[in-house]
Amino acid sequence: MSDVQTFRSEALKTLTDDIGVYALCDLDEVPIYVGQSVDGIRSRVRRHLTSARSDVIANRQVDVWEIAYVWAWPVKDVGEITALEAYLFNDFDNKVRLMNGKSMPVQAQQVYVPEKQVIQVIEEDERINRQDPALRLPRQIMQYNLLVDYILNVKDAEHLKRSLDAHFERLVRYHRIFL
Repeated sequence: MSDVQTFRSEALKTLTDDIGVYALCDLDEVPIYVGQSVDGIRSRVRRHLTSARSDVIANRQVDVWEIAYVWAWPVKDVGEITALEAYLFNDFDNKVRLMNGKSMPVQAQQVYVPEKQVIQVIEEDERINRQDPALRLPRQIMQYNLLVDYILNVKDAEHLKRSLDAHFERLVRYHRIFL
């Protein structure tokens, strides 16, 4: 197991395995994906980060290389999850487009937001190194190309095109930083 994988595995042990909502955050601690888990947040996030049974990884919506932080909002009642996920999705997506692809309807009801747990899943030196525009821009170009290829050759779906649009926005931002 590599140093990055070992660090990530140890960090994930500290993540709650309660049910609830989580956000995968990039190297800048910006949410890129919001999800929910009714069988344990740690278990679900681990599947994302190892690409095991994770559609958003398999269909190229999220690049695991970019994930440096996980935020988690554990809840006690499964009935709270959908409204909390929709609230957090819309809050984050209004600031920077998420990779989720599918939009979530805004909830009319008041939503209780529990205390957030934050864990860093790559070492700080590695996170800083990956922020180098000479590494990040080519990686984003590759990820964008992989998603275009997936849409053209596997599945042409609106939610994937929405995710592609989010990748394009990131690509433009990284391009500007690179210049």
